[in-house]
This record gives sequence, structure tokens and C-alpha cells, in this order.
Amino acid sequence: MMYSALRRLLAGIALIVLAGAAQAAIAPSLLQPLAGDDPEARVAAVAAIGALGTPEAAAVLRALQDGALYAAADGQVIVASPSATAPAGAEAIVVNNRLRAAIAAALSGMDLLAPQPERRLAAARAWLGEELDAAQLALARRVMAAEQDADVRQVLQLLVAIADLHAPDPAVRRAAATVLAEQGGSAQRPLLQAMLDKGADGGPAEADASVRSAAEVALNAIDGRQARTELVGNLFYGISLGSVLLLAALGLAITFGLMGIINMAHGELLMIGAYATYLIQSLFRRYLPEAADLYLLAALPAAFVVAALVGMALERTVIRWLYGRPLETLLATWGISLVLMQAVRTLFGAQNVEVANPAWMSGGVTVLGSLVLPYNRIAIIVFAVLVTAGVWLLLNGTRLGLFVRAVMQNRRMAGCVGVPTGRIDMLTFGLGSGIAGLGGVALSQLGNVGPDLGQSYIIDSFMVVVLGGVGQLAGTVIAALGLGEVNKLLEPVAGAVLAKIGILVFIVIFIQRRPQGLFAVKGRSVE
Repeated sequence: MMYSALRRLLAGIALIVLAGAAQAAIAPSLLQPLAGDDPEARVAAVAAIGALGTPEAAAVLRALQDGALYAAADGQVIVASPSATAPAGAEAIVVNNRLRAAIAAALSGMDLLAPQPERRLAAARAWLGEELDAAQLALARRVMAAEQDADVRQVLQLLVAIADLHAPDPAVRRAAATVLAEQGGSAQRPLLQAMLDKGADGGPAEADASVRSAAEVALNAIDGRQARTELVGNLFYGISLGSVLLLAALGLAITFGLMGIINMAHGELLMIGAYATYLIQSLFRRYLPEAADLYLLAALPAAFVVAALVGMALERTVIRWLYGRPLETLLATWGISLVLMQAVRTLFGAQNVEVANPAWMSGGVTVLGSLVLPYNRIAIIVFAVLVTAGVWLLLNGTRLGLFVRAVMQNRRMAGCVGVPTGRIDMLTFGLGSGIAGLGGVALSQLGNVGPDLGQSYIIDSFMVVVLGGVGQLAGTVIAALGLGEVNKLLEPVAGAVLAKIGILVFIVIFIQRRPQGLFAVKGRSVE
């Protein structure tokens, strides 16, 4: 009994303190509409309270949101704690969905006064898509005048300029259009276009000629920025696609370019690398969950080794008997690709498996205002550069690379001087297969991993190698990047399908005119 009485006494004291503080800081004329029946007046009251930007205003809005705001019989609004009992003779103010949305918008707007710049920036961006009333616009102007952070101030300037497009003063509208010319984006383009369109009376929607001129300048500036952003984006994604094609084709540049083996199972070696990445990720999640974001560091060597071992096994058991017989090699490796795909379906199932990006590869960097460059694609571009440099150093700066080049250029002479040609064949094919496994790791970070993963890249890989010149690493790099850029630059104009067809027609015509590709190989002997 004593505990219950003490609890009621403390709740009453808290109620009196909260009510007194709120009413002392907020005018009764703002609180009373909350207890009324007019939905428009209630929404306007919430916006006006939020525009105050004070802790007491935030307390009232949160109390209303939590169902702790009461209306007394005399119309007085009372703030209570959510755990307290309802005041005698008072009824809880009902909050519907519309009022709840207005409360959320008002509370987010109050974050404009938060001490953290990131919270203020998020609040300003949240208001960009909203139609501000007079109280919210006044708060935005007040915050903008005192804002020190450049990013937050820029968003607030854009926010105020959007609202000022509807101001009665032509000078204010003209100044707003000038701000949009400097900072506006595609989201603000319809607002400016509406000022140049015809109104209901058949004349211009914007009566002032100077405002229309400023709006037209702003539209041209926005269109110019969009064109530059799209160009930079297409160039970046072209390099990204070229890097993917390079990683997919680099191993084939060794097995087909240097060894002359038409390896139709190359795509399945990419698939093996991707599934090796999936297995490493699963092991990390199960046994090392605290280091799950580091699974790629283990997946890279694992994928290389597994794919290289599979490649060397294929070379020793099947391909070594088919050197100099391209048709039989093509048919044999095509059959091997079917076997590998079915083996993966048997082990992992026919459905795709998930390979998630590590946390440090999630998200992206924003440039030019609205263009987002994903971290995973940036990482793949860097990875492609590192792998290409590593392959070049291996082939041109090591004893193994010297033996590889000697055997591929003149097998009989290399054998006469003591080079173990059979072992070099096995290691070379294993090297190309291992590089394909690394390409599979990269592909796993861009999309789904499934049994048919390699089929999407085998044709493109052959096109890259043939276009660049069989046996030429530099030609492979140039061809991959060139095809990636051309494809991405053609897609906005002709569409993805026509862009692919156009590239294929170009390659056919180019190979007819220059069968050796971009760079001709000096010579190769596989006798």
C-alpha cells in the first residue's frame, strides 16, 4: 500500500514538473489545437511546435508520439511520462497515421539543431523531398544562417531555394533559380521546367521574364552537370567492366594465347574460384565470426590453388594428349565443362549461393554530387591491376616465365637445351587456371554464384584474347578495357543488347581485316 501510494505521488510530481516546463516554454495557442478535432490544425500545430527547435518542444512531440499527451476538460494539454497513469479527468490525445507522419517529420527537422554535423546533414536531406510550411522554412533559414559545416549549409541553401521558387517576390524566385543553377540536380529539374511551361491561361506559368531566364539558365546548368556525371559514370563502369573481362580472360590468355589450347572449360575454372570463395566465407562465419570480414584474404590463395590443381589435373589426364589437335581439344574441354558444372550441382545444389561483400567493400564514395562509385568495383579495378602486374612479372622476370616463353616459342629447341617441356606445360596450364580462380573471386563480389557462372564469361573471354592478339598480354589488357569502355558508352545510346551486337560485329570485321589481332605474336610451336 505504502509503495503504491509513493509511486502515485512521484508520478504526480513528475507530471506537474513536465507539464509546467512544457507550458512555460510553449505558448498555449500552439498546444491547444492538438486536443481539437480539426486534422489540418493538428498537423499545423505539430509543424509549428517542431519549428521551435527547443528541448521542451521535442519533449512534447515525443510525448504525443508515445501516447503520453493528455487533454484536460478545460482544454489544457498535459505532458506525462509514458509509464505514468492518466491524469484524472484527462483523455489521451489520439494520434492517427497522418499526425504520426507529421510528428516524425517534425522530430527529424529538429535534428537540424543537433550538435553532430552528420545528424544535421541527414535531417536537411530528409526535408529535401518535403513541402515545407512557413514554420519549417523559418527554422531552415535560421539554422542556415548559423551553420558552420559546408555540407550541411549547402543542403540547407538548396532546401531554402526550392521553397523560394514559390515566393511572391520575383527577385526571391530569381535568386532561388540562381542557387539551383549552382547546386540543383535532377530532382529539382521538374520544378524549373514547370516555370517555363504554359499556365492555365495559355501564357507562361512564370510571369516574370527575368525569372524565366534564370530558370532556363538553371536547367541548362543542371543538364550539363548530369551529362558530365553520366559520362564520368560510364567511364568508371567501363573500366570496371573491362577489369572484370580482364580477370576473366587473363588466364585464357595463357592457356589459349600461349599454349594454343581452346579451353572451353575456362568458364568453369572461374566458377570453381567463386565456389572456393563461398566455402571460405562459410568457414569463417562458422569458426571465425569475429574475423568474417577478412575471409577474402584467405579466399584469394585458396581459389588460386584449387583452380590451379584442377587445371593441372586436367592437363595431365586429358589435354596433354591433344596438343596440336584443336578440334579434339575443343570437344574434350567442352565435355569437361559439363562434368564440372554437374559436379557443382551435385555438391552445392542447382540454386545460387550467397557470397556477401565484406563490410569494408560495402557502400561507395560519392563524387560530382550524385555519382556513387561502389567500393567493390573500385577494389576489383585495383585487384585487376595487381594481378596483371603479377602475371607480367612472373612471365618476364622469373625462371619459370623464361621456360614458359621458351617452350611456347620453340618446344623442340627448349627440350634440346634441357627444359622439362612436359612439366612446364603442366605448370603453365595450372597458372592460367589459377588466374581464372582469382577471376572467380572477383566475380563473386559482383553477383550471384551458381553452376552457370562461367557460361556468362567464356565467350567474352575468347573475344578479348582474340581481339588483343593471341599470346600477347598487353593486347589482352587493351582489348578488355577497350571492350568494357565501348560497351558502357554504347549502352545509353543503343541499349545493352544492340551494344553487344555492335561489339560482336566490330570484332568479326576487325579479325577479318587483321587476323593476328591488335598485337601479333612472334611465334609459337606446340609440336
